[in-house]
Amino acid sequence: MAHVYWNVGYKIFQRNAPAGIVLITLNDRPRWTAAELAELLNRLRRQMPRRVYFDAAIPTGENARDDAALTKAIRSFGDDITFVARGEKVDTFNSISFAMPPRRIIGSARVAVSTWQTNFLDFAVAAPYQVLVGGRSYPTLSTELAGVHSAFERSYFPDFAVDPATIPRFASQRLIDYDMPTSILAGRTVIVTAPDRVAAARYFGHATVPAVALDVAGAEGLARPFSLSLGQTFGSLPILALVVVLVAAGARTHRRRKAAFYALAVLATFVLPMPLRLQGIVFAPDCALIFLAVYGSLRLWQKRTRRIQLTSASGLPNLLALAADPLPVGSDLVVGVIARYEEMLATLPRDLHGECARQIARRISAGSGTATIYHGEGGQFGWSEEARPLEMQLDHLEGLRALFAAPLTIGSHTFDTNIHFGLDRNEGFDTLTRVNSALASANEALSNGRAIELFEANRLAEAPWELSLHARIEEGLRNGDIWLAYQPQWNIAENRICGAEALIRWNHPTRGPITPDAFILQAERAGRIDALTYWVLDLAITAALALNARGPRFQMSVNLSAQMVDKPDLVSNFANIVNRRGIDPALLTVEVTETSSLRNRPAACQNLTKLRELGFRLSIDDFGTGEASLAYLADLPSDELKIDRRFVSRITSSPRDATIVANTIALAHALGQLVVAEGIENPETLAMLREMGCDLAQGYHLGRPQAFDLLEQEYDANLNMIRSA
Repeated sequence: MAHVYWNVGYKIFQRNAPAGIVLITLNDRPRWTAAELAELLNRLRRQMPRRVYFDAAIPTGENARDDAALTKAIRSFGDDITFVARGEKVDTFNSISFAMPPRRIIGSARVAVSTWQTNFLDFAVAAPYQVLVGGRSYPTLSTELAGVHSAFERSYFPDFAVDPATIPRFASQRLIDYDMPTSILAGRTVIVTAPDRVAAARYFGHATVPAVALDVAGAEGLARPFSLSLGQTFGSLPILALVVVLVAAGARTHRRRKAAFYALAVLATFVLPMPLRLQGIVFAPDCALIFLAVYGSLRLWQKRTRRIQLTSASGLPNLLALAADPLPVGSDLVVGVIARYEEMLATLPRDLHGECARQIARRISAGSGTATIYHGEGGQFGWSEEARPLEMQLDHLEGLRALFAAPLTIGSHTFDTNIHFGLDRNEGFDTLTRVNSALASANEALSNGRAIELFEANRLAEAPWELSLHARIEEGLRNGDIWLAYQPQWNIAENRICGAEALIRWNHPTRGPITPDAFILQAERAGRIDALTYWVLDLAITAALALNARGPRFQMSVNLSAQMVDKPDLVSNFANIVNRRGIDPALLTVEVTETSSLRNRPAACQNLTKLRELGFRLSIDDFGTGEASLAYLADLPSDELKIDRRFVSRITSSPRDATIVANTIALAHALGQLVVAEGIENPETLAMLREMGCDLAQGYHLGRPQAFDLLEQEYDANLNMIRSA
């Protein structure tokens, strides 16, 4: 950031180089001999310059007479000539890299060095007052030009405002040819230089310039009134401190003065460093620029967040704005959710989305008498009303619902609308809790097709438990609170135990036994049903292997949620588990349950067919209810039907139910399937099922779900009884 700032700043603030320094360039000849340089220096001395700096290589050793002539020419200047040593590059600080002039030629003449500190882009930024070469300290060229050899700090900064192109320069040939008036060089500082002696230097405000231009700019920097920078580490802190103070002051004042303070902070960052530097005070804007960028980004983010929190895309206040303010005492909180709202928006052009929400809000406002309606992006609209007796409030909401019987016209589009309400009357809770409660109730009303759903206070007590249920399931699996029970299945004709159904159970340490219905559905919603199912399958295989080792075939049944039936990895996972455990899949019955309806029936049928091809037996569970009807029987490949307990439990008292069960058994047998009757609670029911020809029986009369060791004992006793008969 600072690099760009200085580069742009010095392009703007440029001035001519001082007329007191003149360059005599040697690049008009490819090579100079010692004799030629001696002649050049002699003619230069006649011009009577104030001081000469020789910034070029000195050829020696070719001719002793020429070397002597050069030495004589140099000594003729006395103390008014200084020789310049440069390294291989502009930023050389290695002492062995400096090309020092030979003392046998220059004698006791002064020597200065030229070297610069550069930034990451190789732009010169500063130079030391002195450089140690071969154990000896030499001044840098800029300090010699300016006559300033020390200061408070160890480095100085060039004045890049000097335009290198305006430094007076003449070709050496003009001096050789006497083509230069005496007045041009008289009394001035002359630098005899070979510009291509080292690589060109990078110079703020310009591209690349001869290295000697840096030395001239350095001398001008030393001539400034001040020389202060606090170094590269702390040089950016003064501007940063000033900007932080201005921003902090602005943050604590009212809006009009806030803008003034922020404007001053921006000016201090972008304007102040340049005038200061032109006076020799180098305070970089790096940290201040970063601070402003970060602070500005945070402020924009805060404003955007606040706008999102308080305003919806329709321009109506957001539900979070409703939650942010305390409600008046004696208020009910209502959230209405529009059915098929997303479909309406998908039909409308984007520029009419806001109008759609505003029309709905106006209709609610007219019916409720509330001026401010809050809008959620999912078609939810919230408001507060004066509390009425419950029956009056429900009648009021029914009347408000009647307003939505009229179609909604948005532009050229007409929509039939329907609204469902969630009502919260729990004044003891904070507004955010009440908004969430009413919102949950409205969504539940929409899902269940009810007009109004009242959020009872006791539901809040259970909400933390329900919302964290999947995490508690993980904990229960780890510590053994969740375990597998086995309910025996009996062969009615042979009067023996022939199998069992594996049933998951949960004994919570503080809440006691939790029914499967209370957590299976939550496990499905939380995406944990797969892990539970595979955990059950693995334990059920262990039990099946142990019981089948006793001799007679023992069939183990496991439940498969309809949510899993259509998953692509179902078959491979089941196959991997049975292969790993080394069990014949024919000993396992997979019961397709009705926890949720099938989402992709073709994929489900394909998976179940593949499981059956692998050897698994398939059972249609809860047959006769909901999805588990004749459609299941027609579409799904199966080996057995399980008649739901609601029919089985009433066959002794309801001739109609008895007829349904008898005909279902006959239908299944006609299709070559076994029939399992569940929910057998007494011997009379079992006797009737035997007369109907039912194959297998399951129920509390025959055996409750129990731990594996109890099932093992009961099975062994049953085997011993059969063998002794």
